[in-house]
Amino acid sequence: MDKHKDNGILLGQANLVKYSSEVILMGGETQKELLNSVYKDIAEAFGIDVAIQFYQMYKGIQVTFPTRLFNPEYVKKQIPVEYDGTNIKQLAKKYGYSEKTVRRMIKENL
Repeated sequence: MDKHKDNGILLGQANLVKYSSEVILMGGETQKELLNSVYKDIAEAFGIDVAIQFYQMYKGIQVTFPTRLFNPEYVKKQIPVEYDGTNIKQLAKKYGYSEKTVRRMIKENL
């Protein structure tokens, strides 16, 4: 079993979630005040259980989220398919690219 050091106590992976949940339950109405800022934001948006899952998965790791939601390779293939000759502005807004970039993508795929 993987062991993790938490405040000088060795805990198994499964027990850590249990103990975190217990501490949060003891917090009562001020649960979210117990959490560090990013976990507090996640808890407010998605719930305390999701915040604990994020903690378990990503603690100690610096995570950077891409600015754009869609895979650029998908967008490069999809824009020429959706282009009707008049909708560059709409495609740019839909996929979060500039009109110039959309025109370039269309040109590259013709």
